[in-house]
Amino acid sequence: MTTGPLKVGAVSYLNAKPLYHRMEEIAPEVLLSMDVPSLLAEKLADGELDVALIPSIEYLRGASLGYQIIPGFAIAARGPVRSVKLFTRTPWDQVERLALDAGSRTSQALAQIWLSAAHGVRPAVVEELPLGVSALECTADAVLVIGDRAMRVPRAPFHDAVDLGEAWFQMTGLPFVFALWVARAGVDLGALPRALGECRARGLAEADQLAHVHGQRLGLDFATCYDYLTQVLSYDLGPRELAGLRRFAALAAELGLVSEGVDLVFHHDRDLVKRG
Repeated sequence: MTTGPLKVGAVSYLNAKPLYHRMEEIAPEVLLSMDVPSLLAEKLADGELDVALIPSIEYLRGASLGYQIIPGFAIAARGPVRSVKLFTRTPWDQVERLALDAGSRTSQALAQIWLSAAHGVRPAVVEELPLGVSALECTADAVLVIGDRAMRVPRAPFHDAVDLGEAWFQMTGLPFVFALWVARAGVDLGALPRALGECRARGLAEADQLAHVHGQRLGLDFATCYDYLTQVLSYDLGPRELAGLRRFAALAAELGLVSEGVDLVFHHDRDLVKRG
């Protein structure tokens, strides 16, 4: 059991904004903090957070710690996602050196799975692309870029580029789940699931406001941001998203990126309100 306010961690990327929109107002008892996905996972594992929006692969890697998925919520895509892109300076089947964005380990695994499944290559991971460093400065054969900056990297200097959300859907016919709300074992969530449902509902209802504010900050036009939040991304964790997550777990296990046979364990809360 936990005492005191729930410590909840989220990411500041545009794609996550609807999942915690107005949380300070809706759930003022929650202590909300921001970090990059990989560090959120570390803080959850270390007990610094009770709940975090973490990359799906971090759930798969931390399942032995007793993690529980809060049902119904995700950052997912049923096709092109725009904010997870792999750029190459060579033909895909000649990629030998791969640089991976430091921000999200799920996308790192997805890039390796796609290169192996679609092109039969297992490139050496030579470096992580640090936050704040341009992909254009990277000298590896291929470089993964995620988050808001992926939407601004020019295609022209590279031999080719692929949207990994679209590539996954073409390969599997299933949505891809990038992130989940996950709780540590023994955490009493109280009214948090209900609050998360209200945050998401209001975030999507006010997506025009989010697009206006954050589009300007990111240097993206309103239409692109609004479409991204309301059409490109899905914030549900339904049956097809779960099938996609299980397929990802199986393929990641084949490459030794996660353990085999990881089960999806859910937090059960009768008060959970699903978005209709």
